[in-house]
Amino acid sequence: MNRSEEETRARLGAVAQALHRAYVHEQALGTLLSAVEGDPLDMLILAMLSQATSDRHAQVAFSRLRARFPAWAQVLDASTEQIQDAIAFAGLGAQKARRIKEVLELLAGRGVLGLGWLRGYARGEAMAFLTGLPGVGPKTAACVLLFGFGHPAFPVDTHVARLCRRLGVAGPRERAGRIQERLERLVDPAQARRLHLTLIHHGRRVCRARRPACARCALASICAMGQESSGPAGKTTAPSGGERPT
Repeated sequence: MNRSEEETRARLGAVAQALHRAYVHEQALGTLLSAVEGDPLDMLILAMLSQATSDRHAQVAFSRLRARFPAWAQVLDASTEQIQDAIAFAGLGAQKARRIKEVLELLAGRGVLGLGWLRGYARGEAMAFLTGLPGVGPKTAACVLLFGFGHPAFPVDTHVARLCRRLGVAGPRERAGRIQERLERLVDPAQARRLHLTLIHHGRRVCRARRPACARCALASICAMGQESSGPAGKTTAPSGGERPT
């Protein structure tokens, strides 16, 4: 590991500690930390539904899909149009319905309509299989590994990417896939799940895409952008090149 990576690892450790202190007693985050886990295939379909939409919309669409088709075998037997109707709340219904159907067909072709068998695979092999499925990229696959199998993967959504860029953990235009690779290499595996979720929570509550609340940020002392954004009277201004709010 070179000096730059050692410094990044140390910074990530400091971020994890600061966010833990800030939110350790917050009930909403505690509920999130205990709730986000489940069957690997459930996690895969939920992550596919979350693409290009909010987590809330994805969860509603997932709940409606399971209410209409309680078993994945029923989803497999349903038409693409029926699946699209059930998941419409998540947006991009036609595309997502087609991909969900294709994934289930591929799994059924292996003789098991599930992903539990991946537990016996090395993390890299499991990632390679998942990213080979239709509509499954590194972030979606990492969600399955982290929340379905408990592997120390590190999905990078818009919030995580934004915070990493502002904290100097990633370059200002670095793509999410590269950021994910770095985080999975440098973050303490024991901290991966909690840090992933607290970064998202902090991104929604404080380090927003527009008008970040730098004055009350638990990371202000280690965030160059936050320090630059603070005016002389303690007021904050939105960073240039703002991102769409999520």
